Amino acid sequence: MSHLLSVTDLHVGFGKDPVKNEVVHGIDFTLDAGETLAIVGESGSGKSVTALSVNRLVDFGGGKITGGRIEFALGSGDVADLAATPERQLAKIRGREIGMIFQEPMTSLNPVHTIGEQIAESFRLHHGLTGKQAMKAAVDALKRVRIPDAERRLKYHPHQLSGGMLQRVMIATALSCNPRLLIADEPTTALDVTVQAQILALLSELKRESEMGLIFITHDIGLVAGIADKVMVMQQGEAVEQGPTDDVLDNPRHPYTQHLLKAVPHFDDGRSARTDYSRMAAENARPALTVEDLTVRFPVTSGFFRRQSGAVHAVDGIDFDLMPGETLGIVGESGSGKSTTARAIMGLTQPTRGTFHLGEGASIAAHGDPIQMVFQNPYASLNPRLRIDSILAEPVIATGGRLNAQTRARMAELLERVGLPENALTRYPHEFSGGQRQRLCIARALMLKPSVVVLDEAVSALDVSVQAMVLDLLTELQREMNLSYLFVTHDMAVVERIAHRIAVVYAGQIVEIGDAASVLSAPKHAYTKRLISAVPSIDRRRQEYRLDTTEVPSLVRPAGFEPPKPEWQSFGADHMARREEA
Repeated sequence: MSHLLSVTDLHVGFGKDPVKNEVVHGIDFTLDAGETLAIVGESGSGKSVTALSVNRLVDFGGGKITGGRIEFALGSGDVADLAATPERQLAKIRGREIGMIFQEPMTSLNPVHTIGEQIAESFRLHHGLTGKQAMKAAVDALKRVRIPDAERRLKYHPHQLSGGMLQRVMIATALSCNPRLLIADEPTTALDVTVQAQILALLSELKRESEMGLIFITHDIGLVAGIADKVMVMQQGEAVEQGPTDDVLDNPRHPYTQHLLKAVPHFDDGRSARTDYSRMAAENARPALTVEDLTVRFPVTSGFFRRQSGAVHAVDGIDFDLMPGETLGIVGESGSGKSTTARAIMGLTQPTRGTFHLGEGASIAAHGDPIQMVFQNPYASLNPRLRIDSILAEPVIATGGRLNAQTRARMAELLERVGLPENALTRYPHEFSGGQRQRLCIARALMLKPSVVVLDEAVSALDVSVQAMVLDLLTELQREMNLSYLFVTHDMAVVERIAHRIAVVYAGQIVEIGDAASVLSAPKHAYTKRLISAVPSIDRRRQEYRLDTTEVPSLVRPAGFEPPKPEWQSFGADHMARREEA
């Protein structure tokens, strides 16, 4: 066999009768050494099940391969049919010969072990390293995926890192063994574009060095254009179209492929920014939210007595205001402080200093007109034991209200407004799709008629077509209710579509802020330029990703350290950038 991997007539089913409950129907594809195959499709299309079948991890999720062959060329020169290989032999192949990067790092990492222990385990099992050698290799692995303060982060537990940081840890673990085949299941979904480009540069470097084959599962067509040699489009367990990347993207033949290409939000250098709100027209309006000198620091302790020796400056002196009916997009890489800013405003993280005021001038701690939040993961933010009517009633009851006829009428009104039937009130969260759950989260956030809604990566967990519908819904609700949105995201195409203004956050500080069209079309700060240049596009084919060896700035400062006051440069009526050091 000349191929690294050859999958023939693969059938996979679940449950007691896997033949009857088949979810993958006769998939065929091949992959050569040094080649990248992108598997594209929406959730439920069978792309992850197909990938998990290659290394037989599907067996542990209740699945069973009911037919077909999976022929893999081992490093020894032998060819193994993985569909029929015994589990004991598979355990030696997984990790060393076939690496896997999972989509959800929070559930893939052990919460009771430190990051260092989990990466070092891979070096101990597959490389025979022990003790300090394994830990040193773990530090190098973290540095390779550009995690700052790698030595200190080794002692962290998973809950102490952001989602993007955790994904980098997962990637570092998978790459530690230099596998012959790497299966990456949505590996960059939680990452900002600059880190995404670095991860792709790492994967490209490994491919060049070791002729590694790569199966890349994604919904991002722009990313596919930049990295893939071949594309396979899946729908309802079938490969509806496959072929060379250029053929599939330029001349899609199947209606589903055409639908996917139209649904994906494409970054357009600010030309697609919203124009339905102007600060100039609302000159005398009072801000819906004002944030002044927001600072969040986490103590760093050292020594036997764990005395404080410094602090992590997660957020440092952030100022902005948000007008009624306006959307401010906060963008930046993982660990930059954008989610910490949102959580501090909500009171979920205790700020070190800073003041927040709502439109009427009262501080947020004493407000009557509430601020509400829509979280990133719709699966985790709804209580699976409660019915939808109880979930929607929670904010009302928590603020001293009652579950009366007026509250039920509000529930029915909001469900209709977010496109869900009234009978949804008597159902449970597991009965809804990801997009429907996020609509429920939006309805819950609007129960108290807030003036400001904080959306933390609110559409990043959704399929592209569902994402587009939720963004349209948010825009319509904003116009109807004059809502103000604080929209935290790492996706530049999404922020261009939803935001009126953009604040770019880097190392805990805003480095550029202003009108969305101006910031995206003519960025002034070096970091904003780097962020925008890294955005994948369907027009950029087989990009040559280069590893950026620039040192990531550490956010750890000695005790008592205060940063100098920033100097700002103005580039128009509503566009400012922080002056950079020469």
